[in-house]
Amino acid sequence: QPLQPSLFWYYMLELSFYWSLVFTLPFDVKRKDFKEQIVHHAATIFLISFSYCANYIRIGTLVMVIHDASDCFLEPTKIFNYMKWKKTCDSLFMIFSAVFLISRLVIYPYTVLYNTYYYSMEIFQPFFGYYFVNVLLIILQLLHIFWSCLIIHMVYKFILQGTMEKDMRSDTEESDKDEERNKIRKKEENGITYFSNVTSNGYIQRNGSESLNNRAHLANGHAKER
Repeated sequence: QPLQPSLFWYYMLELSFYWSLVFTLPFDVKRKDFKEQIVHHAATIFLISFSYCANYIRIGTLVMVIHDASDCFLEPTKIFNYMKWKKTCDSLFMIFSAVFLISRLVIYPYTVLYNTYYYSMEIFQPFFGYYFVNVLLIILQLLHIFWSCLIIHMVYKFILQGTMEKDMRSDTEESDKDEERNKIRKKEENGITYFSNVTSNGYIQRNGSESLNNRAHLANGHAKER
């Protein structure tokens, strides 16, 4: 399997991309699938590195292409979601869902896993690379099933309601919660300020009236004494 320059740069770009995701995870918005993302990024980095070092270029490139097929629709979907282009976002999400389910639940297991798990044993005896690669590939498949369940649930909601529900693990979900919390906090602060102003004004009025009354009493008392 000769390593072509294009495949070398493809490997380097993919590896650097997933390392960048690992480095930015602590500073990113915590999503519901945060732990699954860590497992996915770790398994992907090990697979890319090991397939490159062991010269499993063909199977490694195939795995990366299958994953990138749906990701190229996911990124513009996020962009249009941030831009509030609802119809465009919904249309792209439906395309992404179809590509994701077909590539991750059909093509990936029937082409990649079958060849690495069954077909390779017809040619070679079991060895370390066989177990190591297949364990990581199966971990990826389990994660595919997990995310596919979330996507199917969202598509089902979309068919029933006619509008796309917020992503169940969306990076806008936590930010929306933060905005709601900030709004509630501002309302509470405004309420506290208003309440303090009202009470302070009432206190001033009461104290002012009491002081005036006291002054009147004193004046009257002084006048009586005189």
